[in-house]
Amino acid sequence: MSISVDQPIANGTHIRSLVRALVPLLAGAGAYLIILSMGEILLRDSDTLWQIRIGQWIVENGAMPHTDVHSFTRFGEPWMSSSWLSQVLYAISWESLGWAGPVILTSLAIGASVAIFMSLLDDYVDPARSILLVTLAALMSATHFLARPHMLAFPFMVAFLGGLMAAADRRSAPSWLLLPVLAIWANLHGGFVLGLALIGPIGLEALWTSEAKDRVALAARWTLFGIAAVAACCCTSYGWDTLLGAAKILSLGKLLSMIWEWMPANFATWSFFEYALLGLIGLAFLRGLTLSVPRIILLLGLTDMALAHARNIEIFAFILPLVLAKPFAEQLGTLLTGTAPVREGQPRFHVVMLAALAITVAGWATTRAFVANHPFSFLEVQTPVAAVDVLQKRHAQRIFSTAPFGGYLLSRDIKAFIDGRAELYGEKFVLDYFDAVMAKDVETLLRLLDTYRIDATLLTPDLPATKVLDHIPGWKRLYTDSVAVIHVREPKTAESTVPELRK
Repeated sequence: MSISVDQPIANGTHIRSLVRALVPLLAGAGAYLIILSMGEILLRDSDTLWQIRIGQWIVENGAMPHTDVHSFTRFGEPWMSSSWLSQVLYAISWESLGWAGPVILTSLAIGASVAIFMSLLDDYVDPARSILLVTLAALMSATHFLARPHMLAFPFMVAFLGGLMAAADRRSAPSWLLLPVLAIWANLHGGFVLGLALIGPIGLEALWTSEAKDRVALAARWTLFGIAAVAACCCTSYGWDTLLGAAKILSLGKLLSMIWEWMPANFATWSFFEYALLGLIGLAFLRGLTLSVPRIILLLGLTDMALAHARNIEIFAFILPLVLAKPFAEQLGTLLTGTAPVREGQPRFHVVMLAALAITVAGWATTRAFVANHPFSFLEVQTPVAAVDVLQKRHAQRIFSTAPFGGYLLSRDIKAFIDGRAELYGEKFVLDYFDAVMAKDVETLLRLLDTYRIDATLLTPDLPATKVLDHIPGWKRLYTDSVAVIHVREPKTAESTVPELRK
């Protein structure tokens, strides 16, 4: 019996290929477990509360919302949910597992995003540098890692935009399999409009780098895909109205600059985004990176989005590396990979699937053990439990509260004055609300209290409006704790018009 000297080499190649194939799965599983272990960081935004309540309403009624039923200031006005599927998934997970459900669901989405991101980079970036890139991307995005619909949509965003970019890198048209990905994204979150917006610029890159003789046919295929993508986005319960509903948030004008995630990036304090951006600029100068015009447009567009609105930093962090991966690999070879992509000795499909199954089982067992010994809880300052108990005992019906408390009121089946659905309330109403709670215009506060026949207020102790109410005739402080303060209207002024401030 003879043994070939090539056999050890072949075995070593197969092992290296298997390890490389499994790195994205292992990284995704690792990201999932890390986020799961810090689950409370996902439960710090009050929007999670009303998102779950909307999902519960959809399940209970077996229908999509077309009008508002959760506030008393906008009750009956047109409103549709652009994130209905995420809301249903969060509601079901919460009903099944308590707060562990949304935490697990969001952690899975983050882990899947990491795995997809690294798989898309695999042709151009070696595993070690790919792990470095995904770590930097996660650190830049961490402030927006929340149990909210945008996170459930995130892996679909990465897969869709990464698929478009991969097609451009191949100088071909996108796969039609990306259309179901886009359709699911459209049902999970209104951010799918970004996918539609980037089909043109990414398609231009494919045309720019293709042979002249192929451009007409390739342009036709990208155009056809773009038309099909618009149709795919309308595969929701709202049909064509989905496009209008998703874009409505962008019409809020000045209000967007007052919502933290829509504010511009802040370089007054240290951030990973700032230094990652500076590092990218420095690296490009150092190595003389040259990009095509369409890629420059994409780079500048993604950078402008991230600078204009903090919520877009995670898009910059996860999509920009996919835009730059091929040029870096081609021009700076040794910097990123050292060699051209190697595909020899691909591991057998069933071996990869068995390894993936083992990772899944291990992750499931770890999750069960951790959740059994670690009860998750929502951020206390967003949940004024004791104060709302007092209001319910008084049978308060029309409560003027902060928008974050509005989410908690909805979770308690109490109609809110305002919550996180800015597109429902509109620019003027929300700006008036901000002026009122910050006491920038006391007359506005008094007008809102009178116009909406408010019988109780629920505000945080540090808000200026809380202190102003202590001095308004006809209002008295009823309850105070570290989370919330309640003022109630005294009966003698229940029918009065706007009162004057005490001297």
